[in-house]
Amino acid sequence: MNDKARPEELEDAHDQAISVEPVEITAKLETGELVQAWAKKRGLKPRFVVEARVAARTDMGLVRENNEDKFDLFEPDEPEVLAVKGCLYAVADGMGGHASGQVASELALKTVLAQYYSDPGEDVEECLRAALRAANSYVYDTAQAIPERSGMGTTCTAAVIRDNELYIAHVGDSRAYLIRDGELRQVTEDHSWVAEQAKRGALTEEEAAMSPFRNVITRSLGASAEVEPDVYREEFRKGDVLILCSDGLSGCVDDAEILEIAGGHGPSSAALKLVQRANELGGGDNITVVIVGIRDVRKVGRRSRIRRLLGRG
Repeated sequence: MNDKARPEELEDAHDQAISVEPVEITAKLETGELVQAWAKKRGLKPRFVVEARVAARTDMGLVRENNEDKFDLFEPDEPEVLAVKGCLYAVADGMGGHASGQVASELALKTVLAQYYSDPGEDVEECLRAALRAANSYVYDTAQAIPERSGMGTTCTAAVIRDNELYIAHVGDSRAYLIRDGELRQVTEDHSWVAEQAKRGALTEEEAAMSPFRNVITRSLGASAEVEPDVYREEFRKGDVLILCSDGLSGCVDDAEILEIAGGHGPSSAALKLVQRANELGGGDNITVVIVGIRDVRKVGRRSRIRRLLGRG
């Protein structure tokens, strides 16, 4: 059972054993349905070609009995979908125990992907917000309807790469990092009690790292009927490395080591080594990482557009 908790759980611990056999729930994702609303957008093409290498790994760690983390991604083949929506990568870290955390993260990410790509809107920020809100409603309603799922929830950090732009929508303490010019920067701000205290100056970074309340999060999908995601946007560059991860990585491996490993290896090797390092340091939580390495970003000219359509590069 994941020990991630919400503030109210500090005073009202859930101590009632659940005798009902859990009913597993998954949200069906039909990728064939994701492009049905795109007929009016035929002929659109991406303005930039982004060459990227992508890798992802998830690991149960050395202490947990199940894996409540999940990652997911979708890279459209259709040019019009790619031009309007881009590629989406996401990480979620579920909570709730009795396999509820695993259900919450699964429901959330499948809902995010289905909602985002079924929406033909071109405003990525608003579409990401809508997708996370839809996932929040689904997880919340499921938890309310099924007693053995009461209290389940999940973090969610989702990134979209469209043309040369990066968009990130975020709820919880799963993180997005960006490596650029040899430096690692945390893009997202943790929705956690210790992060908020550190931001106010009430805790130092060292105190926050050692706090017994470092797993208490202040915002998650499924905790309440409504949620407000944070959204970030910036331009992508050649050589950038995007890292999405659960706190099983960021809470165990420090930023300097994440930079050394992810900045010094390709995505596949880096993902493997980061998970291995987290386990070497105790593996006290589920560990999940998605890495997107940007090899090139170039504007599409008319000639290159024609060559791509002809399959000549």
